[in-house]
Amino acid sequence: MVTAEDIRALTASLPRSEEGVVRDQVKFRVGRRVYLALSPDESTMGFAYPKEHRAGLVAAEPHKFQLPRESDLRFNWVHAVLSELDADELAELVVNAWMMCVPKKVAAAYLDAG
Repeated sequence: MVTAEDIRALTASLPRSEEGVVRDQVKFRVGRRVYLALSPDESTMGFAYPKEHRAGLVAAEPHKFQLPRESDLRFNWVHAVLSELDADELAELVVNAWMMCVPKKVAAAYLDAG
């Protein structure tokens, strides 16, 4: 099981990533683009994910992943239950979400350094 502190540690290592609070909800962004958000109780996270692949992700593991509410389906977004994720899966989801928001050169430099 992963925690909000695991997420904070990961996001702190990502270039241009910033943590902020909007209406009592912790959000992680690059500039003005949010790539990850924690629920107020920190039991779930919403994260950037390609629209064309999210239905498959949710269908494969519905106990772990859910679509956002209907009004948010227009965004590249999926929700995950933190208690169902392991550390490696969390790292992959967070880094991929972050990569959707940063310039390609920044993402490539981060991947090359890692």
